Amino acid sequence: MNEAIETNGVRRSVRVLQTWFPEVGAGGFTALDGSIEFYGRVQALLRPEMHVLDFGAGRGAALLDDPVAFRRDLRRFKGRVARVVACDVDEAVLSNPGADERLVIPLDAGLPFADNAFDLIVSDFVFEHVTNPALVSAELRRILKPGGWLCARTPNKYCPVSLVTRLIHNSGHTKILRWAQPNRREIDVFPTAFKLNSKRDLDAWFPVETFTHFTYRYEPEPGYFFNNRHVLALMLVVAWLLPPVMKTNLFIFLRKRS
Repeated sequence: MNEAIETNGVRRSVRVLQTWFPEVGAGGFTALDGSIEFYGRVQALLRPEMHVLDFGAGRGAALLDDPVAFRRDLRRFKGRVARVVACDVDEAVLSNPGADERLVIPLDAGLPFADNAFDLIVSDFVFEHVTNPALVSAELRRILKPGGWLCARTPNKYCPVSLVTRLIHNSGHTKILRWAQPNRREIDVFPTAFKLNSKRDLDAWFPVETFTHFTYRYEPEPGYFFNNRHVLALMLVVAWLLPPVMKTNLFIFLRKRS
């Protein structure tokens, strides 16, 4: 993407947000910012001696592209814990700047880590892409230490955006996102499956006999408003009217029982 166009797009997005969220002018983020809510809670769980896995880390897009320094810093674990490993099925992970170790993992195969290898696993907007929840949940459970944390953010399966997305073939997602989120790069768009992003899914694949659940739904500022203040206003009204079960994001915090 042309850097000048991208910068102008970000500036326009900020101006539109400030129409309804004047606090954006003090730090660059809204009071509802989902990344700050999610990563602030993850940071509260970190300890210096921890071994952390970033599952589905990709190229580290937010660490590279997020214009808000405070938000970038919240996402950074490297240097704050004993070891950060980034893994993904995409070779883009090999350039991820937020890890001590990086590796490409095979699709639909076991993870190349020992049992009880990690104290904390973080996975940001990955669970909606999982096509084999039985395998993924079993492997994450296997490599997480007793007492360890699984922290994931994913679109809620029953939010309006997810419901619409499920009606559109994956081949059309890039075109739609280019229109709805002009600042989103095509390299960061992946096929969705929506098999591991509801509370019912979590109860099924991460049973309470093995995990203690601290998951909650969250409504951040709208992410899809076409850089248009009128659309943003409409999305805010829709979000206010929807029942809690249809909130946009699911913030997953599961602790493996000892």
